[in-house]
Amino acid sequence: MSWLRNRFSKAHRSRKESSHQIQLRGPETQEAGSPTPANETLFQSFEWHTPGGHWTRLSATLQTYADLGITSIWLPPGCKANQPDGNGYDCYDLWDLGEFDQKGARSTKWGSREELRELMAKANDLGIGVIWDAVLSHKTAGDSTEECWAVEVDPEDRRIETTKPRKIEPWIHYSFPGRGDKYSSMKWHWQQFNGTDWDQRAERHAIYKIIDPPDAKGKRPPKGHRKDWAPDVDDEKGNFDYLMFTNIDYSNPEARRDVMDWGAWMVSPEVGVAGFRLDAFKHVSWHFARDWTAHVKAARPDRDVFVVGEYWSGNVETLIKWVDRVGHGAYAYDAPLLNNMSALSLAASKRPSSLTAPPVIDMRSQLFKNALVTARPRNAVTMVTSHDTWQGQMLETPVAPWFKPLAYALVLLRRDGRPCVFYGDLHGVRGPFAAPPSCAGKLPLLMLLRRCAAYGEQTDYFDAKTNAGWVRHGTWDRPDGCVVVMSVTGAAKKAMPERYKL
Repeated sequence: MSWLRNRFSKAHRSRKESSHQIQLRGPETQEAGSPTPANETLFQSFEWHTPGGHWTRLSATLQTYADLGITSIWLPPGCKANQPDGNGYDCYDLWDLGEFDQKGARSTKWGSREELRELMAKANDLGIGVIWDAVLSHKTAGDSTEECWAVEVDPEDRRIETTKPRKIEPWIHYSFPGRGDKYSSMKWHWQQFNGTDWDQRAERHAIYKIIDPPDAKGKRPPKGHRKDWAPDVDDEKGNFDYLMFTNIDYSNPEARRDVMDWGAWMVSPEVGVAGFRLDAFKHVSWHFARDWTAHVKAARPDRDVFVVGEYWSGNVETLIKWVDRVGHGAYAYDAPLLNNMSALSLAASKRPSSLTAPPVIDMRSQLFKNALVTARPRNAVTMVTSHDTWQGQMLETPVAPWFKPLAYALVLLRRDGRPCVFYGDLHGVRGPFAAPPSCAGKLPLLMLLRRCAAYGEQTDYFDAKTNAGWVRHGTWDRPDGCVVVMSVTGAAKKAMPERYKL
């Protein structure tokens, strides 16, 4: 590690003083013990405006990611979308990974099945696990319309029905003519869904709750025995089962079986993913999430299948409930931690004036307050940015650019949580809110420090409002460790009584 310490020290001595700085040094070697496993680091390998042909692009850069310490790579949804340039969140066919001529193309936006195989093989050779973005809440672009019964609901409270039952004609029949029966013979009909947003007959957009056909007297089955929204989802908007497109009803046994079979197939040697990111799972039954997670893990008892749910909530108790209910070692994204870093960075960016009170900044109480990584460190995926939290997105959570090196130090160089590095922070972002790589080019160095130095026990020095630090003491076989000191309001000193090598 001396080369890395010397490289950082040289860069630190030569650069100009910064008002927001990170300082690192190595501590004394600790006593010998069992071998220390390498730090895990997840990499989100795309952003919203990443161009097509991405499987080939990623294959060419995997070695670089491995050198930086990436141990798993989160791919975008690579299932067939509703159009050739769809990012995959507009999912049409889970079983088509760029193999069949459907929806205007054989390949997905990201590449062909053959290119995906090459990417998977290279990742496997480098010891990088592939994490698949699983879009399981909905389907879109059905192959034909089908008549069914429905009621409209209030968009702000989906428990409230605003119309009487009537027949509608949504695009809800999925026959997959390009794929046929390969991999799965399941054809989807209205019975496998409980919501949609378009009635072709009326040519009308609304949120339609699909219901059982009324009997001859126009009566519906009693509540609790009728087709309805899933009861075990987030309670935002009364019931947040419905998100978009045609919503899958996981109380239907055929829908459950097909999606469970798909998950087992994805982790099988035929495809070989190492885990999943579960998209928009605040809109999916937690009972199904629990059963599906157990099923895919049982399908590969020889490996620890990684599962992280995108259950986006700023309430840590909600996240704890979800990971506990799903069980089986499931993770969730630490939205509360990201919210804290965003709020602190924006407050520290404000310039005091005679007309406004100075911002309240207290790193001791604000950074990790009610964060998942504090309450459940073994269930937390920590992050600084994602495609969904970038400027202009629905979950926009800005972190001030000057604070991003500090934020990445907080997730990469600490003991707890599994950090996720964002493609746009490493390579830059395209689109209407384009931006260059963040952290003034220092993100690769921080990733290397996690790979090589951030090991061992941790001593925290969060004893001041505007500066903080911690020590990673190293281990017997990874002895260098590191010291991190950061300030949000200018130059600062941090007293640490331990002795360190320079």
